[in-house]
Amino acid sequence: MQDNSAPAMVKHLLLVDDDRLVLATLAQALSKAGYRITTAESADEAETYLSDGFQRPQLALLDVQMPRQNGLTLAQRLRDLDHIPFMMLSAYSDAETVELATAQGALGYVVKPVDPLQLVPAIEAALARANDLQELRTTRLQLQAALDNERDINLAVGITMMQHRLSRKAAFELLRQGARRQQRKLVEVARGVIDAAETLIL
Repeated sequence: MQDNSAPAMVKHLLLVDDDRLVLATLAQALSKAGYRITTAESADEAETYLSDGFQRPQLALLDVQMPRQNGLTLAQRLRDLDHIPFMMLSAYSDAETVELATAQGALGYVVKPVDPLQLVPAIEAALARANDLQELRTTRLQLQAALDNERDINLAVGITMMQHRLSRKAAFELLRQGARRQQRKLVEVARGVIDAAETLIL
């Protein structure tokens, strides 16, 4: 495992390939191109690096065929556990392998041998796509959080209406006044009402 240190704003790539010559050649060329490079000679070594809590890479470049655990298996782990975007490097260009890589979520598929300088545009395209996907993921999470908050507030209003025999408007105002008095967010007060009601039921 090698990690050529660079300032934090430099784009960080993880290269995983069991061919030491390919690994060294790509690492040197991409380092000169301005990237921070971490290398691993196996999927196991890459997983050890990630599990040890080092700075996570912005993109992983994975060899498809490696002993013990191949790049596609590692790709699935990156996608499901670490949410690290990746692209594949392979000496194979058959449709089945490309389809498997695409199904795993690969943001690029480059056939070896590859000119490192020609690899840079593919890396930049993958990084841009990864940023777009992250923005979409963040937006989706924000929307889901907003929907969850709205649901909890509506449920708390309904509980308050039944408990105090109030109109919807009056129940909402009662919760809002409670939030102001306690200097808490309305959704926090709402969840307190829901929790209290569930405790009574249990």
